[in-house]
Amino acid sequence: MNRLPAVPGLFKTLACALAAAAGLAGGAAAAEIAVLSAGAIEPGLKAAAAAFQKQTGHVANITFNTAPELRKRMDSHPAFDVVIAPPAVIGAFAAASKLAETRANVGRVGMGVAVREGAPLPDIANADALKRSVLEADSLVFNRASTGLYLEGLLRKMHVYAQVEGKTTRYPDGAAVMEHLIKGKGREVGFGAMTEILLYQDKGLRFVGPVPAEVQNYTSYTAAPLASGQQQELAQQFVTFLSGPVGKPLFVAAGVTD
Repeated sequence: MNRLPAVPGLFKTLACALAAAAGLAGGAAAAEIAVLSAGAIEPGLKAAAAAFQKQTGHVANITFNTAPELRKRMDSHPAFDVVIAPPAVIGAFAAASKLAETRANVGRVGMGVAVREGAPLPDIANADALKRSVLEADSLVFNRASTGLYLEGLLRKMHVYAQVEGKTTRYPDGAAVMEHLIKGKGREVGFGAMTEILLYQDKGLRFVGPVPAEVQNYTSYTAAPLASGQQQELAQQFVTFLSGPVGKPLFVAAGVTD
């Protein structure tokens, strides 16, 4: 029986090559991170997560909650890698030593006014016009999250909240507000994060415009990795990506501005 001549180091070289290939394959394998985020930036975050997956192969599984509910969600299910929330919430998490040091400013979202398609458009040219429109409306619809809390305070400052409270419908989140408006009737006026309103423009909702500049309220959002996350390096990479040259324009296109 003929034998192949022995080649010095052949098997060792082959073993090293196979090990290297296996290492490359393992490095290229898709990983997943769990992201907890405020819902107002949903359109931009979904677009950024898709771009991140296309660029890196890694997947961001996102859970959306209203800003006031983020703390409760963290307490009940803390197994997240990244949290995206208003600065006050981020500050509270940082004070409790729940966050790593990396931060990224995702952007800010203003409040807008919406009505169902075909409904009369309220006058929101300035604060006085907005006040009149609120009083003239058959009903008002807004959420119990950041936008709604600010709006309630604004209506109190305008000394009209007591007059309109009885015709006001509140929901836990912006999506429920938009769905209500689409199916509404009469001179019904809704308020919400502009990003959420824009999601429903082609579904029977009309974006009237932002609330007047003199009473506008912007909610900022910051991304941070959690100190207890299982994917520390990937979480840092994702957070950096959100405010980078690929991620940032996707937020701006969705109405999340600087």
